[in-house]
Amino acid sequence: MTRPFRFGVVAPLRSDLPTWRDRARRIADSGYSTLLMPDFPQTQPAPGPMLATVAALTDLRVGTWVYASPLRPAWLTAWEAHSLSLVTEGRFEMGIGVGRPGIEDELHDKGVPGVPPPNERLAQVRETVERLRELDGPDRHTPVAMAVFGPKARALAAELADTVTFALGDQPRGEVEQLTHDFRIKGNVELALAVPVIGDTVAPHMAHPSTNPAALRAADALTVLPDDPAAAAEEIQRRREEIGFSYFVFGAAHADQFAPLVAKLAGR
Repeated sequence: MTRPFRFGVVAPLRSDLPTWRDRARRIADSGYSTLLMPDFPQTQPAPGPMLATVAALTDLRVGTWVYASPLRPAWLTAWEAHSLSLVTEGRFEMGIGVGRPGIEDELHDKGVPGVPPPNERLAQVRETVERLRELDGPDRHTPVAMAVFGPKARALAAELADTVTFALGDQPRGEVEQLTHDFRIKGNVELALAVPVIGDTVAPHMAHPSTNPAALRAADALTVLPDDPAAAAEEIQRRREEIGFSYFVFGAAHADQFAPLVAKLAGR
C-alpha cells in the first residue's frame, strides 16, 4: 500500500518565545502535519509544555522526536504521553527510542545511577508503550513512533509501533532499501525518514554538529536532501516509490523554504 505523504518539522526553541510561536504558526499554515520537539533535558524546555503550547496555537499534530527512554521511568513517560494525548484531543504522537549516541555520558552527567545497557533500554521502551496502552484504555490510541536500528529494536517496533524511523547515518541507499524491505514484510506500519541535512546545513538536535554533508552525499546516504525544493521533491517521491518512506521530517530552518514542496505533496 502506498501511503500519502506527510511532513514533520523538528522545531526546538532557539529564539525568543514570540519568534518561536510565529514559526509554529507558519509551519501550520504551510501544510505540515506535525511539529516535533527533541528530548534534550536542560538544554531545551521539556517537550510536554512546548507541545501543548503548539497544540493550543495551531491545528497541527504534535510529537516527541524522540523521548530517550533511559532519561525517565517508563510510567512517567507513559503518563506524560497519555496526558498530552488528552489535552491535544488526540493530536499527540509519542516518539521514543533507546537514546542517542553518547546518552551514557549524558546520564552520568545528570547523576542517573546505573546506566542501563541497551537490552534494558529496549525493555524500557516496551514497558513505556505497554503502560501508555493501559492508560489510554479501549477508547484511545496514542500513536507511537519508534526510532530503531538493530534487529531486536526492529522486531519490537514491528510489534508495537504505528510509525517507524530508522536511526540512520551514512548508510548508503542500497543498504537502507534492504533494511526497509525486510521490515515491511513484517507489518503495515508507516515508514518515516528523518532528514537532518539539507544542502550543507545540519539541523540542530537531529544530527551531531560535526556531521559532514559532503560525505553523506558521496555515500548516497538518505539523511541528506538537496536544498533546491524542486530537486528535493523529486528525490522524496523517489524514496517513497522505491523504498516506501512516506513521512519525512526536516529541521525547522528549512520549513519555510520547503513550504511549496509540502503544499504540493502533502496528502498525495
